[in-house]
Amino acid sequence: MIDGILHRVRTGVHWRDLPERFGPWKTVYERHRMWSADGTWERLLQQVQAAADAADEINWDVSVDSTIVRAHQHAAGARNDPPPAPASKGDASEEHQHETPWQSLVARLVEVVLKARAWAARAAGSPQSFT
Repeated sequence: MIDGILHRVRTGVHWRDLPERFGPWKTVYERHRMWSADGTWERLLQQVQAAADAADEINWDVSVDSTIVRAHQHAAGARNDPPPAPASKGDASEEHQHETPWQSLVARLVEVVLKARAWAARAAGSPQSFT
């Protein structure tokens, strides 16, 4: 079982493509899933690390080089705050003056949707005209 699981992890093959020498692929898959869910792999790793550390076989120094670990393109100084509000032309209504730009946008969208619904209701109630 363990050899089958490790073979799959090392090679990246699909579970169904495991060689027959590891047994039925479904059994190997189910065992891996069960051991992952109940924490068997974590406990096994802790025991192996503890034994290797006691034997002074592990070097815990970590070296990170930017040529190896690259940042994602979106990690390069993206803004976290919303964009600034557009310049007002003096026609801002009193009811929206203390809102954030996002709240103003949502309020305006609600107004537009309500007007569109009212227009559609009026149009549905009027007789059809053919041109």
